[in-house]
Amino acid sequence: METESNINPFENYSGSNNLAKPGFLLSVLAFIAFVAIVIAKFQIIGIGLFFAVVIGIVYLNYIFNHPIIGFYTAISLNFILLGLGRYVTGLPLGFGIDGILILTYVALFFNKFKERIDLTPIKKDVTILVIIWFGYSILQLANPEARSVSAWISGRGIAFYPLLFVPLTLYFIDTHKKLNIFLYVWAIFSILATLKGIMQLYFGVDAAEQAWLNEGSYKTHILFGKLRVFSFYSDAGQFGANQGYTGVVFLIYSLSQKELLSKIFFILVGLLGIYGMVISGTRGALSVPMAGFMTYFFLSKNIKVLSAGILFLICVFIFFKFTMIGQGNSQIRRMRTAFDPNDASLQVRLNNQKILKNYLASRPFGGGIGHGGTKAQKYLPNAFLSNVATDSWYVLIWVEQGIIGLLLHLSILFYIMGKASFNVMFRIRDPILRYKISALIAGMAGIMVASYGNAVLGQMPTALLIYATMAIILNTKVIEDSEKNSEEAILKK
Repeated sequence: METESNINPFENYSGSNNLAKPGFLLSVLAFIAFVAIVIAKFQIIGIGLFFAVVIGIVYLNYIFNHPIIGFYTAISLNFILLGLGRYVTGLPLGFGIDGILILTYVALFFNKFKERIDLTPIKKDVTILVIIWFGYSILQLANPEARSVSAWISGRGIAFYPLLFVPLTLYFIDTHKKLNIFLYVWAIFSILATLKGIMQLYFGVDAAEQAWLNEGSYKTHILFGKLRVFSFYSDAGQFGANQGYTGVVFLIYSLSQKELLSKIFFILVGLLGIYGMVISGTRGALSVPMAGFMTYFFLSKNIKVLSAGILFLICVFIFFKFTMIGQGNSQIRRMRTAFDPNDASLQVRLNNQKILKNYLASRPFGGGIGHGGTKAQKYLPNAFLSNVATDSWYVLIWVEQGIIGLLLHLSILFYIMGKASFNVMFRIRDPILRYKISALIAGMAGIMVASYGNAVLGQMPTALLIYATMAIILNTKVIEDSEKNSEEAILKK
């Protein structure tokens, strides 16, 4: 047997030497034969299957060596998965996010197998909060009003995704550089979403999108002969709110950029986001920039900025409420109805809430996760709650988890927002980080307000962005300290 000491250190060994080994050569030939048989039998599908396997193997290799790739994969899928369902039918795409998140945890475990995983980064109050929320959601399985475990599984994301994603964000996003990469990924998909929306507006929808509209979505997405743009998101409401969210975050974030090209890029992302919000025809989405920018003006602690901001928002309100400027534009005309208290759609929602209030008066734990709104008709077609539209995210929480669940949910959100805002105003010393965290807080505030009118907070792609935001805005000390340590290391060198 040849030992290390017998190996000539000056002799060059390469992978081609393996070809001289019969076992390796037979394995290669067997693999080639197998691929040839698969391609011959399945033809185009076989070729696709072969490349899918190869790509899968390469991806697994990368994710097990760099688990953070799983985090960015989840963010990416978060944007396209529901829209992909219009083109790929018959597959449980909804479990794609679950699979990637669990795979990321497995990859992280094996990546750190030889050393102890340091759990210090995830030992934060926000982690405790999502565990409490998940625990309450698990208890909902014992809710006497609940009738379907399948319905609970369909609504699992309401607590399962925060439980999985918040710790991953705390673990991976701990420096300025990683935070920047996260925002760049968000920016790229938001640009693509608005561009896709522009194509729908000016060139029409494609065959798969038309089929989706024909199945019944035309009732809410074609109003007075005009298309409410939905891009590759689940619907126009989600597209409009998320693009408004993007507009708030990136217009504020651009203030933190020193390089001119970066500043221009993020301003462009923000403006495209606002434009996407407008063409979606989603009235409730208008509250995202209004509440978001108002929150930022407040966080700035600058009287001049706050005064100018309030004046600007008053002008926007007057424009929509008391003028008819731009009434010929269908998007502006539709958004203007959001300021009409007598709007028929608003009255229907208020009436539904009165009906639900009477029903839930004796049900403090709600009707069970997945049991609320028309989406529950798949599992409980004749149930009372399945036949009353919830519309609002908070009404959905109230219906499914009762007044106790709603109070718990709101307490968690307001605790996170309150603590993060206090840190921005009084504790964060890094001015660049203060801009970044202010942008995320403002965006989250806008989504929280908009979620009163539409169920946007817990739906993709807004969901994972919000859960990541919850972790990042309460992890500022770690990010700020990483910057200080980096500067000190450079000075020492």
